[in-house]
Amino acid sequence: MTAPLYGYTILDLTHVLAGPFCTMTLSDMGAQVIKVEPPGTGDDTRTFPPFKDGKSAYFAAINHGKKSIALNLKEDGDRQTFEKLLARADVIVENYRPGVMERLGYGWDDLHAAFPHLVYGAVSGFGHSGPDSKRPAYDMVVQARGGVMSITGEKDREPVRAGASIGDIVAGMFLCQGILAALLDRERTGKGRKIDVAMLDSQLAILEHAIAITSVTGQAPGPSGARHPSITPFETFHASDGLFVIAAGNDRLFEKLCIALNLPLADDARFASNAERCKHARLLKRLIEAVTLDNTRAYWIARLTAAGIPTGPIQSVDQVMRDPQILARNMLVDVLDKNGRQAFKAAGNPIKMSDAPDPTSRGPAPDLDGNRGEILRWLEQG
Repeated sequence: MTAPLYGYTILDLTHVLAGPFCTMTLSDMGAQVIKVEPPGTGDDTRTFPPFKDGKSAYFAAINHGKKSIALNLKEDGDRQTFEKLLARADVIVENYRPGVMERLGYGWDDLHAAFPHLVYGAVSGFGHSGPDSKRPAYDMVVQARGGVMSITGEKDREPVRAGASIGDIVAGMFLCQGILAALLDRERTGKGRKIDVAMLDSQLAILEHAIAITSVTGQAPGPSGARHPSITPFETFHASDGLFVIAAGNDRLFEKLCIALNLPLADDARFASNAERCKHARLLKRLIEAVTLDNTRAYWIARLTAAGIPTGPIQSVDQVMRDPQILARNMLVDVLDKNGRQAFKAAGNPIKMSDAPDPTSRGPAPDLDGNRGEILRWLEQG
C-alpha cells in the first residue's frame, strides 16, 4: 500500500498550532514534511508542557513524523540552502503575519516567479487582505471576534472559549483542503497557487445555524448550553447516575424515542414537529427526564441504541482514550522516540482511505535541527 501523498515534499515554516496541524495532516497522508525552524529556539511549542524526559508532549502531538532543519533566513548561507529546498518542494506552508515573508524576499510573487510549480499555503489571524490583516491573533482572539464564544456556554452566563483550540485547528483543516485542491489543479496546469486562510474567516465558516438564525430573525442567538438551538430533543438529559445525550434529529426519531420511553407525546400538537418541539424545548426536557431519572445512563443508552436512536455517554478524555470504538479505528497511536520506543500517545488520522496505510505508530517528533545531515544529503542527491 502507498500513502496518497507519498513523494510530495512540504516545507513547513509554521509554528504553534494552525499551520502545524495542517502539515501534520499532510504528513499523516504520506508527505515528507521538512520543518524549517529558527535556530536556537525553534517552534514555540517545544517549550509547552506537559513534558516527558525533557520533551514536550504538546509539540510531539502535532509534529510527529516531521523532519527539522534550523535556518536563519536572513543569512546568505542558510538562504541558499532554503532556496535549494524550495526547488525540490511541492508546497510551502507558513503562518507568519502578512508581510513577513515579503520582507524576507519569499512572498508569493517572488516565489511564484522563481518556482512556478510551488503551492503556497498561508494561514494567519485575519488573512492577507482587509484592514486588520497585519494584526496578531491567537485562538482565543478569533473565537471571541468570530462569534463562536458568543454562542458557547450556558444562558445568562459569561461567554466561554471552546475547550479545543478550534480557532487554530479549523483554520489548519481549511488550509489543508486548499493545498490539496491546489495540488490537484497543478496536475492540470503545472502551476502552483497561493492559498490564503484566515483564522477569523474560518470561525465564521463554522457558525452554521447561528448565521441562519440571525439572517432570518434579525436576532443574534446566545449560548444555549448543550442544547442545539434548531433541533429538539438534541441535548443532555439526566439519568439516575448523571448526564447522557440524546439526539433525535427528525420526526421519525422522535417517534421512536417516545416509544422507547413510553411517552405518548408524538401526536401532541406541542411536539408534533421539530419547530414546535423547539418552541417547547424546556417542557419536553422535563417530561423526558421524568422518565430517564428512574434508571441509569447505561440502561438508557442501551435501550435507546437498540431502538435506533442516536445517544451516548459524556466521556472524559481518559475514557475516550479507552473507548473500544476509538481503539478499533486506530484513532490513538504511539509516537515513538529515536530508539523506536513508545514516548507519547497522539490522535490518529481520521481520514481512512482504501488501499492506504494507517500505521499504529508515528515517527518521533524531531529535535531542533535534528535532521540537518539527512536533509542536506537529500538535496545533494538532486
